[in-house]
Amino acid sequence: MEKFKKILDIATQQHSLGFGAVAMVTAGGEQIFSSAVFSCPCNELNFLYGMVFLLVPALALLLLGYILSKKTWKTLTGVCQHRAGRCLHWRRLIVVCTALFQVSNTALVAPASWIAVALINGKYYECAMTGTNVSVYNKLLCRDKDSGLRCQRELYRLPCGTGSSVPQADRQDVLLTLKAQSQILGWLLVAAVMLSSLLLTCVARCTSPISYLQLRFWRAYATEENNLLDSYTAQHAKQLAERNIKSFFNKTPPENIITPSNKDWEKVSSLYKFSTTDNYYSTLHRVVEDWQEADNGMMRLASIKTNESSDQTPAVLSFVDEGRV
Repeated sequence: MEKFKKILDIATQQHSLGFGAVAMVTAGGEQIFSSAVFSCPCNELNFLYGMVFLLVPALALLLLGYILSKKTWKTLTGVCQHRAGRCLHWRRLIVVCTALFQVSNTALVAPASWIAVALINGKYYECAMTGTNVSVYNKLLCRDKDSGLRCQRELYRLPCGTGSSVPQADRQDVLLTLKAQSQILGWLLVAAVMLSSLLLTCVARCTSPISYLQLRFWRAYATEENNLLDSYTAQHAKQLAERNIKSFFNKTPPENIITPSNKDWEKVSSLYKFSTTDNYYSTLHRVVEDWQEADNGMMRLASIKTNESSDQTPAVLSFVDEGRV
């Protein structure tokens, strides 16, 4: 699990390593699967078995991309707890859809890489297409073969090379044809992904309200802010936990610790839309700059009291209490 976690950490560091590193990690995983795990059954399950290895890992990588993205949870967390009018407001929906579209662009890198590398490799496609029951396609594969009828009947046995009466030369011709089809599809997918990525980048840069250097500065600031926020949040949480534990065991009044209120957390957790009318680079930056009176915007925790029943605690807080995010 530690090694797997390190791989995930590498895959999620896309701002520093770029999408190429994600594609390389995914390609390496596909090579391991195809050589050590994949084994075509050479029976009626060929099509299902090949398509599962081709598509299911890609789907898992796509879902993993959504799960590991902070922006996904920043967008969705607490959405259904707001008032119905706000939740259904068209502007709110546009912001949410835009954020999810941006997350999808990043999350699609790994599954697209898996499918492209798997198609270029050709093993999954060979296994899947020899298990099709489409007679027209089977005739097309076995055309101009002396053993045409036997080739069509025993097509699912060809990837294994055993248990088939089809001559070796005909078997190699069919497998080479399938591999060529697979590699053509793989390279077409690579070209389509690269072209769409280029077009989206060009559109985004052409409509950018800021210059290239300012955009680089904004990205550097966002990265540093996220890193410092994570470290400072962990440090502040540790201080608060130590204060509560000392107060509990020593039976002494707790020290005063200033921590943001629920309203403050909601302010800095909202999605930020850049505007050229101000010089803010994040929601946190805007909140800090707009702060007039710190005492009105902070909640001082000396002792915590509540009149609400514990049954009314939102379900999402249970994950926080268990130490999971």
